[in-house]
Amino acid sequence: MTEKRIILEMGTGNDLYGQDYTKAARRAVQDALHHSSITLFSKLGVDHTDMRVCVTIGVQDPDQVNCDLVAADLPRGRAEVRAVKGGLDIKDIETGTRHVVATAAIEAFLPDPSGQYKLS
Repeated sequence: MTEKRIILEMGTGNDLYGQDYTKAARRAVQDALHHSSITLFSKLGVDHTDMRVCVTIGVQDPDQVNCDLVAADLPRGRAEVRAVKGGLDIKDIETGTRHVVATAAIEAFLPDPSGQYKLS
């Protein structure tokens, strides 16, 4: 069955002192989730397990993101998380550290109900 994207939310998160890309990614996901209120499930009787959730995390070092840990933060649906090059590192020359900024895009897909209904 084909799917339709029903939600696209974006968020940003950071780790200013720990230099932890996963922490910044998780905060970006939480930021995006706090922009959403999905009443579709309760109003239409849709089971949230039918929803596929694709999360794209942008950070400067994608290999440093624990995508399984990020996926565990998602409250609904079947999660797919990937990390790509993006985000922003801000170097602190005085301390030799960096501040990590992550971006997140969350897309939610449901099966396309087109053709399942007929006007009577």
